Amino acid sequence: MWPAASGGVPERDLAVPTRLAALRTALARIGTTLDEGKTCAELTREAVRQVGGTAAVLWVGGEAVARYEAVKGDPALLPGVPWALAAAREASALEEAASAIPYASAGRARSALCVPLAIDGHPYGGLVCARERAPFTPAEVELLGLLAERAASHIRHAREHERVSGIVGNLQRALLVEPGRPHPNLDVAIRYMPGQSALVGGDWCETVRLHFGRTLLVVGDVMGHGLEAAVDMTAYRSSLRYIASADLPPHRVLRQLDDTASAEADRRPATCLIARVDPNRGQVTLASAGHLPPAVIDGQGRTSLLPVPVGPPLGTGLGGYEPATYRLDPTQTLVLFTDGLVEHRGEDIDHSLDRLAGVAFAATAGVEDVIDTVLARLDARHAEDDVAVLAAQLHDRVPDADGPGA
Repeated sequence: MWPAASGGVPERDLAVPTRLAALRTALARIGTTLDEGKTCAELTREAVRQVGGTAAVLWVGGEAVARYEAVKGDPALLPGVPWALAAAREASALEEAASAIPYASAGRARSALCVPLAIDGHPYGGLVCARERAPFTPAEVELLGLLAERAASHIRHAREHERVSGIVGNLQRALLVEPGRPHPNLDVAIRYMPGQSALVGGDWCETVRLHFGRTLLVVGDVMGHGLEAAVDMTAYRSSLRYIASADLPPHRVLRQLDDTASAEADRRPATCLIARVDPNRGQVTLASAGHLPPAVIDGQGRTSLLPVPVGPPLGTGLGGYEPATYRLDPTQTLVLFTDGLVEHRGEDIDHSLDRLAGVAFAATAGVEDVIDTVLARLDARHAEDDVAVLAAQLHDRVPDADGPGA
């Protein structure tokens, strides 16, 4: 407790190290998160702990919207908002970190003061304190000023974090361009979820319409996290769309992607799984560049993994990709995913894949229901890494309005 005139140990009787330790403890209780509202609550709680009475944050967005927030103690002790606003202006509290000036509440045996809530010339309102006892001492005013300055610093960080998060979120949405449109004989659902460690990453899904009713399904994962991985993700995705237009088999698409990426020294490696679905033949052809195998859900809702020969990640220049072809009918659902869906820190990947294979689905589940189920059962919303999932189902063939070569 900071020494005050109204009680406690006199300041002169406290050793300097003891007073500094008490101050450090008081300051450490403010700004424990990047949440502005919580920081304001911590400020008023600490102010009341140190000087008693009631404390509130004066939020100012113009006279019409000035109000008290994060009130701690009896609100009836607080002076009216117009009084606090006038006090803040008189002390230039909203323009600079000036020393607080105490004010007596007219006609009442109370005292109040407004401490500027500002840091480096950036105003964030004021800290208003009031109590029904002796006026605030200079030592208390100084302490409250330090607490307010600490809170203002964290409020600035919280607002900057929110601003940057908004920019990154907009960038993420811009980078995650909508996948292409599959043929009408294939139902496809795609879901992307950023990991806990970054707001944007290198996981992606894509669909490309090929000739004769076939559709290319792709899922990829650029190594690393953050903006750099997201930028490389867009480069892989653009290359894929260009290469896929030649209607090559999946393993040759991977080979060309690898050649393109390895020619760029700064391009990050990436894993990738490509599935070419041919509804007319009822089959899917797969090729993998260091990626986890796909899952297939049968008509009874049982899940299994499809073995696929695994080649090196894209960007290594090593090549060596091989295809694998399986039957696929309308009762089955094909699921492609990135490792963030199944991986747990410190867990063997085979065990992680077994957990996915153990998920049971409703026999009549559509592609959206399949993704909802797998995300919920594997608790993907708390995944540390990005998660991208693509689910596809064949259905009765619908004549393609664009013709067989669309």
